[in-house]
Amino acid sequence: MFDELSEKLSAALGQLRGRGVLSEETVKDGLRTIRRILLEADVGFEVSRTFVERVEAKAVGLPALKTVAPGQQLVKMVYEELVALLGGNGPPAAIRFASVPPTVVFLVGLQGSGKTTTAAKLAQRLQREQKAPFLVAADVYRPAAVDQLVLLAAKAGVGVHAEPGVTDVTGIVRRGVEAAKHARARTVLVDTAGRLQIDEAMMGELVALKAAVPPHEVLLVADGMTGQDAVRIAQGFHAALGITGVVLTKMDGDARGGAALSVYAATQAPIKYIGTGESLEGLEPFRPDRIAGRMLQMGDVLTLVEKAEQSLDREKAELLAKKAMSKKGLDLEDFLVSLREMHKLGPLESLVGMLPGMNKQALQAVKGADPKRIKHVEAIVLSMTPAERRDPALLDGSRRARIARGSGRPVSEINRLLAQFKEMGRFMKGAKSAKGLNRLGRGAF
Repeated sequence: MFDELSEKLSAALGQLRGRGVLSEETVKDGLRTIRRILLEADVGFEVSRTFVERVEAKAVGLPALKTVAPGQQLVKMVYEELVALLGGNGPPAAIRFASVPPTVVFLVGLQGSGKTTTAAKLAQRLQREQKAPFLVAADVYRPAAVDQLVLLAAKAGVGVHAEPGVTDVTGIVRRGVEAAKHARARTVLVDTAGRLQIDEAMMGELVALKAAVPPHEVLLVADGMTGQDAVRIAQGFHAALGITGVVLTKMDGDARGGAALSVYAATQAPIKYIGTGESLEGLEPFRPDRIAGRMLQMGDVLTLVEKAEQSLDREKAELLAKKAMSKKGLDLEDFLVSLREMHKLGPLESLVGMLPGMNKQALQAVKGADPKRIKHVEAIVLSMTPAERRDPALLDGSRRARIARGSGRPVSEINRLLAQFKEMGRFMKGAKSAKGLNRLGRGAF
């Protein structure tokens, strides 16, 4: 997320961070570089100009602090202005729920922005928050949109109202809200139709739908990779419908950051969620302070911890930890369980990007890893018998050949996996020994 923007901003600030003294000319040169970086990232001209002017007004005449270098103070100012540009400090902007349920939420946007998938992701998140979500399929134009939402609703385990073949959008939504009431739903998420571009027919239909079934929230779903176009799209929808929030999708791709940095400034509608990945778990609340930290390579450990708490099975994790530190250690059965648990956290590069100080080279190394490799490992382990997983010493040549046939992977790959697993076991034993020596050392004094 924001890899290119993050790398360039960090490089520009790095040249200033170590300086003992910052002259007015040095600050202005550095900020000119930052402004160019923002423009290259598709941040609006006015937004980038205002941003730089605000930082410059604070930075020029910066008082020297004995405990903090001037360059570090400038980094802090850039961080604070980034947070303000993204929506300001405070808790993440959440959906405003009606005092009398159900709360009706329209998801609007162009075709291809990810509305249908986002509707299902948001439904799963709201279900976890005990907000009893219910989906309504109101995209009557895109082929298979209704079928897609029905399938995703089943995957998320939430109710859905769909009328395949019916084109009366207002009628579908009205009947969908009634169905949600009968189902005792607290939140109704309406997946509206999109177009390839903003046009009068599209807006007219949405304005009429809003008048007939007044929503409590209108969330614009915008593709985070569209850059400056996202601002124009947001302004168009905001002028017609008065959007109450934004969901930026595809933020795990090569998003340059311009949309995230410009949408709030252009509409004052808060970014409420960002979508990462294709899984239904890939939706997280937008927190300006944490996103600004990621942009400046400060990391986002809090979000990583929250993601782990939500996704991972605590009992399994504790059991694996105890077994890892036991005399027997982990076997391949445990390895398979841990692999599946890690899958729940999402793409590896998005997790590594949340760690402080991760530069472009480190992220490229992670991205260079073949994601199919994990699937291959899983196939190999699943091709073993339970006894073989518990005791890899049983895996002689003939058994390895059988596993190769069952998994569709070469024997050399199985040998490499077993060697790596054996090395991991040695490492764990070494860690336990070191822990024991540390305890012994502490007890001796």
